[in-house]
Amino acid sequence: MKLPYKIVLASNSPRRRELLGGLGIDFTVKVIGGIDESWPHELKGEDIPLYISREKAAPYKATIGADELVITADTIVYVDGEVLGKPADKADAKRMLRMISGRWHEVITGVTLMTAEREHSFAVTTKVKFCNLSDSEIDYYIKNYAPMDKAGAYGIQEWIGYVGVEAIEGSYFNVVGLPVQRLYRELTKFCR
Repeated sequence: MKLPYKIVLASNSPRRRELLGGLGIDFTVKVIGGIDESWPHELKGEDIPLYISREKAAPYKATIGADELVITADTIVYVDGEVLGKPADKADAKRMLRMISGRWHEVITGVTLMTAEREHSFAVTTKVKFCNLSDSEIDYYIKNYAPMDKAGAYGIQEWIGYVGVEAIEGSYFNVVGLPVQRLYRELTKFCR
């Protein structure tokens, strides 16, 4: 894919780097630290990651070159009106995994594309259903994998996704961390 911009991925996530790389797009990674990822409490659902992806993009406005396009993203797990972000500790990870055990939840990613002249944001929602997870399965996952850096305390591409996911409606890659199919389409339109 040939784009008229140098692509900058503003993310520390190795999963997002891998997924964007899978599109065959050349890009560099540039991360500005210390960005506040909180949101106004009146926001619900997809408005939350959309807001955060825009907040992540804002600091780049002052430094972006005329030939650059910055991509920011934020993913949340949403269940019963509650946002499950990255767990604070192992007990919080266990609480989150118990909460999604045996039921459906939404994984919502907000993405912002920004150049020096314009900005465009979109959100993608995927519904995921977990089977009932036992405490021993949850404990095994927390002990042997990396739930602490993932929204909702799980990575669908890890062991828990193999044994726990019963059904998925929507983009699998969105659950991993970046809705690459939609991102490809949005980049194509944005760069016309």
